[in-house]
Amino acid sequence: MTELPKTFDPAEIESRWYAHWEEKGLFRPERPSAEPFTIVNPPPNVTGSLHIGHALDNTLQDIVIRYERLRGKDALWVVGTDHAGIATQMVVERQMEARQDKRTNYTREQFVEKVWEWKAESGGAITRQLRRLGCSMDWANERFTMDEGFSKAVIKVFVELHRRGLLYRDKRLVNWDPRFRSAISDLEVETQEVKGGFWHFRYPLADGVRLADGADHIVVATTRPETMLADMAVAVHPEDSRYRDVIGKDILQPITGRRIRVVADEHADPELGSGAVKITPGHDFNDFEVGRRAGFKAADMLNMFDADANVIQTADGLIPERFLGLHRFRKDGVDGARELVVAEMKALGLLVPHVTKNKEGEEVVADAEPRTIQTPFGDRSGVVIEPWLTDQWYVDAEKLAIAPMQAVRDGRIEIVPKTWEKTFFNWMENIQPWCVSRQLWWGHRIPAWFGPHTNNGAIVPSLGTHIFVAENEEEMLAQARECYGDGVEIVIAGSRTEAAEIGHHPAKAVLYRDPDVLDTWFSSALWPFGTLGWPDETETLKRHYPNDLLISGFDILFFWDARMAMQGMEFMGDVPWRKLYLHGLVRAADGQKMSKSKGNVVDPLGLIDRFGADALRFFMAAMESQGRDVKMDEKRVEGYRNFATKLWNAARFLQSNGVAASTSHEAPHAEAPVNRWIVAETVATVQAIDIAMAELRFDAAANAIYHFVWDQFCDWYIELTKGSMDEETRAVAGWAFDQILVMLHPFMPFITEELWNLTGTRESELIVARWPQALHAVDSEAQAEIDWLIRLIGAMRTARTELNVPPGAKLGVVVHGASDETRRRIDRQGAALARLGRVESLSFGDSVTGGAAQIVVDEATFILPLEGVIDIEAEKARLAKALAGAEKERDSLSGRLSNPSFVEKAKPEAVAKAREDHAEKAAEAERLKAALERLA
Repeated sequence: MTELPKTFDPAEIESRWYAHWEEKGLFRPERPSAEPFTIVNPPPNVTGSLHIGHALDNTLQDIVIRYERLRGKDALWVVGTDHAGIATQMVVERQMEARQDKRTNYTREQFVEKVWEWKAESGGAITRQLRRLGCSMDWANERFTMDEGFSKAVIKVFVELHRRGLLYRDKRLVNWDPRFRSAISDLEVETQEVKGGFWHFRYPLADGVRLADGADHIVVATTRPETMLADMAVAVHPEDSRYRDVIGKDILQPITGRRIRVVADEHADPELGSGAVKITPGHDFNDFEVGRRAGFKAADMLNMFDADANVIQTADGLIPERFLGLHRFRKDGVDGARELVVAEMKALGLLVPHVTKNKEGEEVVADAEPRTIQTPFGDRSGVVIEPWLTDQWYVDAEKLAIAPMQAVRDGRIEIVPKTWEKTFFNWMENIQPWCVSRQLWWGHRIPAWFGPHTNNGAIVPSLGTHIFVAENEEEMLAQARECYGDGVEIVIAGSRTEAAEIGHHPAKAVLYRDPDVLDTWFSSALWPFGTLGWPDETETLKRHYPNDLLISGFDILFFWDARMAMQGMEFMGDVPWRKLYLHGLVRAADGQKMSKSKGNVVDPLGLIDRFGADALRFFMAAMESQGRDVKMDEKRVEGYRNFATKLWNAARFLQSNGVAASTSHEAPHAEAPVNRWIVAETVATVQAIDIAMAELRFDAAANAIYHFVWDQFCDWYIELTKGSMDEETRAVAGWAFDQILVMLHPFMPFITEELWNLTGTRESELIVARWPQALHAVDSEAQAEIDWLIRLIGAMRTARTELNVPPGAKLGVVVHGASDETRRRIDRQGAALARLGRVESLSFGDSVTGGAAQIVVDEATFILPLEGVIDIEAEKARLAKALAGAEKERDSLSGRLSNPSFVEKAKPEAVAKAREDHAEKAAEAERLKAALERLA
């Protein structure tokens, strides 16, 4: 047994033990005959670094996997990273820009090679950071969404979905990022408040048609005047009497001269603006749906922007040439399409000015009504996202959603907390087609080739109108040969441009591959089975699918969790995991969402440097209450660092008193009540943790072990056994401390492993030790006796403190009304009571003369004579004054909180603070009142 240092160094311990665990393969011990337990981590971006959300998510996963490993299971925690298409391509392109270089100077293949070089040199920093957090992942089988095996799974799923009719190509609106020139997912869109305008324009009715009030125009309002160049309709509510007579009539769009119809649609709100809405289905998601209801096919909807959000000619050729090439907004000091449209409508007398009055009552005229507009931005590009009509690949999510919904309904998938089920069903029941293509070079290239179509066996002059989907080029060529016949030469061009240059020939079919790649959410949706070897029938796949648990932030419930359920049930015929645990966000101390712009982001690595990984992990667990966000509190993290110090000092005390590591997994035999008590409390703590872990109540599990270690073991058991460390007590203390190390290990793996190995010779490292068995019969008699002793000593200490009894003063105690059992307890625990309660003498009687404090514990009253120890009258006066002050503050706060004006109008944090202060003052008043009554 090595003598423990006076203090411990978390950094040194953490780096040493993590390297040891990983080198010895202890994160995945060989247990082929054990019950399997499997979780997969949400794969972080290969470009990423550890943020506080990762710290929470991965801490919870590690607690579970270490717990199940200790319980003897074949615990597998799958680890890997996501290739992060846009993020990774952006990082590499920025590095190239810094060298005065750019992507387009290279072929696609050359650029992709540069990305692989970047990954080898700089990618995966987050995996090193996860190690610092203590994550016991199966690093020996680390996966990457672009590795060869996983890529094989991705391509096979795409081809199979297409073959089954669940994946298709369609023209729809997407979130288009003009900076990256690619579609992006909703999760990559960040909505920001932008100061903008609400313009009102007159649209003239055609053919002499007038409204019921005689007007020859309809006033429409818009926050995006530039898109009127692609207007295809004006929508009014079918029940709006102002416009009922003109539904189906034509309007002449002023700038383009395009004839557009007035359509009836409930999307138009009669109470908003004029009640008439211009419809641009090619550049607005709501308008797209209105357009479809009005009978417009997606292929016929007008598009007025190119991939850079510059104005291009629409299919009908009606946009005036002066607009062509303009950016949608003002850029680099040059007016854009928006500014020119407003100027021309104003010049035509068709702009309805916004008129207000200033403080002096004078009219103020402006072109638009000022509005704060919720505007979508690309979270990485920082540019405004454009709803853009384009051809993309889509998955029929509506059909794939059926099986996961049924699995949740019948309990095959349990969502924890259950309150998230309603959100899950609401989204799944209203799910839209899933756009899975991205216009990038880095990623899984879509396995589709475009060629000309045929008519009665003859090749029709066309470019890319027939699609071949295959897992590889060989399979694609077989399909093309079957389509075009043996007499046709099949030529594979490098691009659409090259195919166009080759041109059409009746005996030649020119094909080119789709240049797009797949959305990274498409590939990561295969994570639960693709990482286990699918599509090959591996033993790992058979043994570890379905996974047992997925721990995920609620914010990716739809982007990742639901899609894993869809793909898993479609391709594996079973749920991907049996239980889905959704945790909240980590917020700043004041409850605000963390963001770089607010300057309230917390770096978990900085916290680890200051307090150690164990302290941060314990904070995350203790604060994780189902369904609630975690408020960051560095003081709490520091407090758990102090908890680690408490544990270390307890180990040093035991070692100095000859307590060694236990030689038995079972509890030693004990006769002394205090030893029987600590055995019972240990067993009760094991039971509490087991129940909490079964229910995924991380806070309950953490708090159970925390209070047992700090309160029962360190504060009471060690104190109660000081000076009486016989052989029985040493054996029990050693056993109980060993159980503490095992129970605490999932939460604080580093310090517990260090103490495990420094306090005795062990058969194995703690990480693969045995979890305590809660089989020992609870000794209720010993528990009751020691609980009584603790309550009595605690009450004595409280009374002494409240009444300003000098710390060194020893008091006599007179016991009144004690039962026979209490008398026997006093007899057995007299020495501990005298030492810890600072009792000079103890007798039995009815009362004492002079002032005294009275303490009631169960049926007995314990009287503490205070005559000559304190100035009783002065103490009464002090307590009464303090009580009056506390009650006054309590009542004042109560009055404020009962005022509806304050509760409804004050800032939420001010109301919360008032409630906290009220509770504090109310408790203080009760404590002072009780102290005063003791002196009565």
